[in-house]
Amino acid sequence: MTFPTRRAALMAATGLAAISGAALAQTAPAPAKKDQPNQVQGVTITAPSSQDIKTSIDRRSYSLGKDLQATTGSVADVLRNVPSVQVDVQGNVSLRGDSNVTIMIDGKPSGMFKGENRGQVLQQIPASQFERVEVMTNPSAAFSPEGTAGIINLITKQQRGVGTTGSVRVNAGTEGRKNASVSLARNTKRLTLSADGGWRRDKAKGEIVDDRERLDTATGKYATSHQKIGFVSRGQSHNARGGVDYDLDKQTRLSAEARYNDMTYRSKSGSDYDGRDPAGAPIVRYQRRSDGEMKRSVTGLSGDLRRKLSGDDHEFTVHTSVERTRDRQTTLADAFNQLPTASNFIERVRIGDELVQTRLKAEYKRPLPGGAKLVAGYELQVDDNDYDNYGARGPNAGSLTVTPSLTNQFRYDQAVHALYATYSRPIGDWTVMPGLRLEEVKIDTNQVTSNLKDSYDYLRAYPSLHVQYKVDDTRQVNASYSRRIQRPTAQDLNPYRIYQDPYSYRQGDPRLKPQVTDSFEVAYQMRKGFNYYLGTLYWRQARDGVTDVVRDIGDGVLLTTKANLAKSRSGGLELVANARLTPKVSYTISGNAAWNEIGATELGFPDKRSAFTVSGYAALNVQATPKDFFQVSGFAIGKRLTPQGYREPTGMLNLGYRHKFNDRLSGVVTVQDSLKTFGDKLVINTAALKDRRAMDLDLRAVFVGFTYGFGGQGAPNPRRPREPAFDFQTTPGGVGPM
Repeated sequence: MTFPTRRAALMAATGLAAISGAALAQTAPAPAKKDQPNQVQGVTITAPSSQDIKTSIDRRSYSLGKDLQATTGSVADVLRNVPSVQVDVQGNVSLRGDSNVTIMIDGKPSGMFKGENRGQVLQQIPASQFERVEVMTNPSAAFSPEGTAGIINLITKQQRGVGTTGSVRVNAGTEGRKNASVSLARNTKRLTLSADGGWRRDKAKGEIVDDRERLDTATGKYATSHQKIGFVSRGQSHNARGGVDYDLDKQTRLSAEARYNDMTYRSKSGSDYDGRDPAGAPIVRYQRRSDGEMKRSVTGLSGDLRRKLSGDDHEFTVHTSVERTRDRQTTLADAFNQLPTASNFIERVRIGDELVQTRLKAEYKRPLPGGAKLVAGYELQVDDNDYDNYGARGPNAGSLTVTPSLTNQFRYDQAVHALYATYSRPIGDWTVMPGLRLEEVKIDTNQVTSNLKDSYDYLRAYPSLHVQYKVDDTRQVNASYSRRIQRPTAQDLNPYRIYQDPYSYRQGDPRLKPQVTDSFEVAYQMRKGFNYYLGTLYWRQARDGVTDVVRDIGDGVLLTTKANLAKSRSGGLELVANARLTPKVSYTISGNAAWNEIGATELGFPDKRSAFTVSGYAALNVQATPKDFFQVSGFAIGKRLTPQGYREPTGMLNLGYRHKFNDRLSGVVTVQDSLKTFGDKLVINTAALKDRRAMDLDLRAVFVGFTYGFGGQGAPNPRRPREPAFDFQTTPGGVGPM
């Protein structure tokens, strides 16, 4: 297979963006009704817009309209309430226990959700920007196979009224937490202008306690250490987006969008460390006081061209985008050593990285006889990563010298060319949708400091198959298969040993293999009016999974490296119910019972390890009066298996109340983590190393907020319906209302 060269593809993407921008600049006329360019395709079914859950042959979509945490909280807060999704105390997302998740906005991947700080981004982006969350645990071949767990697609809110519309939100919470947002749209016959912006101020405080036991091979006994870290951080973030859609004629639309997001956190922390030999005598003792700052910014530009051809749902689309993500973390620490010898020093560490991500996608959709549909396309994604770490030490701030163990530069470039096609066809009460995606990947790594260069490429196929059977007008059965992949991150491949603190280092492996997962699912769903019930059986087999491995390298120092597991298997049953108890009382409940097996012989265990875990979410909604709405919601996550141990159970209870003053103004009060039960406890239990690390993060917060909407209240222009991806419009192969 021959693909365009990387340089030619980049030139094509840049050229298209320039053409789209020029065309928009030359055609400035009367404004038009908004209609988002479609980046997500699939056979879908219609459901009333007031329902909380919508389904299609390859995804489920959950409304955020009733989740009061969406009014005052972050994206991480509302994802905790979505079935199949778990979010830990640091904002890291997993699907059914697998953290290899791809997160998109309106069907488009973003660099802001890559890297070690993506959890903090999810904790800062206001959830009020989004109206639905799509979950795809078995995506079709039309999507990148990246992310073995699947895809979470955040769908932004759209102003649907005619003319000028908008809304303003203001929320204030405890501990100085505040956030505000505004959205505007201007819709007319041919032009749509839209913009939104937000600001958020937050605070986090907590404590980490780490108790370790490491085997002393000389005595056969364990040396112990105890470390306690207290921290408090304050930060704020800003986000802005502007978009324009213009219809050149009834068949051709040009779109452009600009996005910006930044966040800054400043923190103070104190650490006390005490280490003892196997006899219990103290051998290491130090204190460390640190001031830190973390800055992250994301800037993106995109352009789209859509051309409708003859016939319904017959079109050609082109999307191009360029996005730059910058991260910088700076720490200034004072260290006071008491044992084995008394000494003091100052340490300054700066960790910086930059990712430039360029995408080009061309897609063709064509309806075929008998209700069939063909979707085919080409996609290019180029990632350019540059990591620059610096560290210096000295007796005082004026005499710092560069420390080699803290200073290194690493470059990582990846280019992915993909060809894909899906074909859907109804056959009586059945609908089948097979798909195939071919990807050629080229990776270049350059550890500049160590002068270690590497390069490799591979070509792989990723098939998918979705089958849907309509039992009757209220019931259906879905079955699916897909092959997914999880490529190691740039830092996973960096072979340089990176300092984190005097007793913690991290190191990557440039020859890590990507994890490959084969995923199988069968789901039965029933809908009667506003009541919806779903049961899903799933099974996954993975090989070469990339995981953290912690080992003792002497003198109490732990090195965290990356390794490929031989094999792993998991399966489970997931149940979801969304129903009304009375006209004024409704509930949502979901639960997942899962089994997981890890082949961990390469990590020092004599055999495979396996365990069961149970997790769930529940919400009770009460519409007490036409103007008053109450909500109690919570989730629990059971004990989870890790390659070298396990994570202990955790959970959270949230409360909310909303009052509608009139059609434009409403107020809301929310309480997050009302019982203060959410935390993270990690246990490592091997023959050579035993470690218990507990993080207690104070997330309890009370928010009071107001939302005001303004502008036209008219319905959307029927000539410009919204895209199927964002409203589950029926397409060939759909099975009608459920």
